[in-house]
Amino acid sequence: MKKLLIIFSILLVLLAGSLAAGVGILKKLGSPVSQSDDGSKVRIEIPSGMSVSGAASLLYENSLIRNEKLFYYAARWPKLKAFLYGKGEDKDFILRSGIYYIKPSMNIAQIQEELSSGQQEYIKVSIPEGLTISKIAAELEEKGICPAKDFIDWCRNPNTSAVYGIQGETVEGYLFPDTYYLTGAMPASAIADIMIGNFFDKISQIPELAQMNQADLYQTVTLASIVEREYRVEDEAPLIASVFKNRLRRNIGLYSCATVEYILTEIEGRPHPERILIEDTKIDNPYNTYKWAGLPPGPISNPGLVALKACANTPKTDYYFFQVVDPAAGRHVFTRDFDEHIQSHSLYTKKSGR
Repeated sequence: MKKLLIIFSILLVLLAGSLAAGVGILKKLGSPVSQSDDGSKVRIEIPSGMSVSGAASLLYENSLIRNEKLFYYAARWPKLKAFLYGKGEDKDFILRSGIYYIKPSMNIAQIQEELSSGQQEYIKVSIPEGLTISKIAAELEEKGICPAKDFIDWCRNPNTSAVYGIQGETVEGYLFPDTYYLTGAMPASAIADIMIGNFFDKISQIPELAQMNQADLYQTVTLASIVEREYRVEDEAPLIASVFKNRLRRNIGLYSCATVEYILTEIEGRPHPERILIEDTKIDNPYNTYKWAGLPPGPISNPGLVALKACANTPKTDYYFFQVVDPAAGRHVFTRDFDEHIQSHSLYTKKSGR
């Protein structure tokens, strides 16, 4: 009997030692890869739909955890996590897609808390006034946010404009120029929604625009898109708008170089011209305001607040012409009759930001 007690005691000691050793191994496997926090971080991207085991493999491949299985079991059984890291760590783990910066000095519990936050890495994109859908699309692709084709296809789909009550077949003119903070691999539809929502938010603060029905708003945005491409000095935008409105009232062609440039670059796919040639003004296209009176079929750019306000609250003038007198400064002279206008006639175009 005495021998059995001795043997049993020895077995208990061995078992206790094994358990202690096992716990020690677990704690070692769950400890941070690095014991010193030197501030270094590893960028980890968790795509939508990734599994916990997939995330564990990704972390292991980037030398951020010591053991994939332990990460998985700690995620599935919070009590194990609390046992390894102490009271308060028995939180359910929900893996959320996002961009994360993980330190090698973080333990499994800390990493799982980070991966549950849904943190995103934002990309700053500044869209200047006067860009077209295609130029905005190129900017988005260059920043790694979405393919240019996806954005163009979405914005030029008549179903898209119909959703927002826009009268035209595209959302050209309604993508408000601003600084946006977007995320990589963002759907084109989500980006357009943010920009169009921003447009309607901005015009809601301009009484003259906020009170317009969609048809009148579309005409105003179309005119503003031309003014945007013509003015360079802010205080001249209302005067340029007045010239165009005076010509529209008398059914005189707008004679806007910007509309011809739109035909050349957006419709015909040519490089941006330094000058508009006489033969360019004879192109047979409804956007050619040298050939046809009235507004073109739709906006030729996405205007900002200066142009929108100029067209919403236009001063009354008797100007019918304007022309560049200082190309470097972008200054124009405004005249009432053609003889005065023709004396120093010169055709220049405003660069479109790209």
